[in-house]
Amino acid sequence: MNLYFLFPQMHINSGGHIAQMKFMAIAQSLTNAYPVTYERKEKDVLYLEDIIRQTPTANSDIYVIHWGPHINKLLTKLKHRNVVYIAHSTGYKFKIPPQVPIIAVSKHSQAYWGRYAPNSLIFHLPNEISPQYQNWHQERPIDVLVQKRKSSQYLLKQLIPALKPHCNLFLIDSWVEDLATLFNQSKVYLYDSSEYWIQAGATEGFGLPPLEAMACGCTVFSSINDALSDYLDPSFNSYKLRVYSQEYDVQRILKVVNNWQDNDYEQLLKPYRIESIEVRFKNILSEINEFFLHQQSYQQNIPLIKKNKWQIIKKIINKIKR
Repeated sequence: MNLYFLFPQMHINSGGHIAQMKFMAIAQSLTNAYPVTYERKEKDVLYLEDIIRQTPTANSDIYVIHWGPHINKLLTKLKHRNVVYIAHSTGYKFKIPPQVPIIAVSKHSQAYWGRYAPNSLIFHLPNEISPQYQNWHQERPIDVLVQKRKSSQYLLKQLIPALKPHCNLFLIDSWVEDLATLFNQSKVYLYDSSEYWIQAGATEGFGLPPLEAMACGCTVFSSINDALSDYLDPSFNSYKLRVYSQEYDVQRILKVVNNWQDNDYEQLLKPYRIESIEVRFKNILSEINEFFLHQQSYQQNIPLIKKNKWQIIKKIINKIKR
């Protein structure tokens, strides 16, 4: 059996792409797993059209898909093959047929597909928080850290200007390779993605940055939309952002900055570390293999089932005629 992880291309600066690459790395420690591109050929990477042309449909290979806008096209292209869908964001309005198992990266996504794919095999496998996201217990010269990407207009246009005169605020407005260092230099991390996802017509599928910030010891003020509610627990491990008034947000954030205490969220992070995910992934792969074996056996027996069913119907009709 081969696991083929499908990507539009290999170099994409997005959290979902990085998370999918991590899933593939874990799978590679358990079985034969390979990256495959489908939008264009890349050096030393398998290409989907070549695999389809060279591989018969009746085999044990599994194709892992995840890129929301391309799911319908990929399901059509991979019809009659073993396909697994890894669900990050929801809301793209496509349907997943019951022969395709769903692996949801959050309880939010799992609940969504439990509602809209009630006949599907559904699992929960959270994204990995990599080992570099650790609290280094060092001095934190940045009071407040904000990423421009996905941030609401309220955060960018109102809250940041209100906070700047009172603290050392740092705004990230480009892609950063080493976020762990910035998180470890910061006391408070602000995140508000609800407006972004409403405008996109989709949901926050996991919300890596707040959890990565917490892993590094930051105090997080965040929206709690969608999958963020999987792990954010306001007033216990985080604070709800955008409450009542701008002045109230400023007051609460500055209170944390001025009374800073080091945080340790490692207990919360255990399910998101690679050791826990490897165990879950192994169990999930085992059940998925059993499911595809059942499908293969069931498909082979359908002609016989239909024949026997027709014979029973004919007998009933003959009895009625008598």
